[in-house]
Amino acid sequence: MRAYTMQAVRSTADQAVALARELMTFLEGRGRIHDVQDDPRFQHRGVDLLWEVPEGDRVLGVEVKGDRHGRRGNYFLELISNVEKDTPGCFLYSTADFVLYAFVREREVHQLPLPALREWFLPQARRFPTAQARTRTGTAHYTTVGALVPVRDVQRSVTGAVRWKRRDEGAWDKKAVR
Repeated sequence: MRAYTMQAVRSTADQAVALARELMTFLEGRGRIHDVQDDPRFQHRGVDLLWEVPEGDRVLGVEVKGDRHGRRGNYFLELISNVEKDTPGCFLYSTADFVLYAFVREREVHQLPLPALREWFLPQARRFPTAQARTRTGTAHYTTVGALVPVRDVQRSVTGAVRWKRRDEGAWDKKAVR
């Protein structure tokens, strides 16, 4: 089981949101992004950002996930948010249209259509191993459980899944599935 401090978790989350915002601006420069991470109306919906996209006059809900372990080649799909309080994981309840899954060290953001990802994952969930992460908050802690799902499997199987890599000059390249 991996153990983290709340400070480390927050730092990764902040880096992930910054990368996600950069990608969203790159993809739709005329769109507006609203940060609703601290808004209780969206917290219980599992939505971190609202993305106003002028084309089609749409507002998309976006859940951002940050991960420092991109070299392992897995997504950590959160099934239980807090074991001690028995709260479901964001992957199961989020109403977001997309998950922007950021591998912060690699400067990659994977754009995953959440409904399609969930529809693909749930019937075969048992085939993927689970892992736990413990986060310390002061003197207390909580344990999160997630499925370790290979990036390659998702990218090959989920329609609309796209990998983006940030270049040094701030542009983004679409990466091919390997």
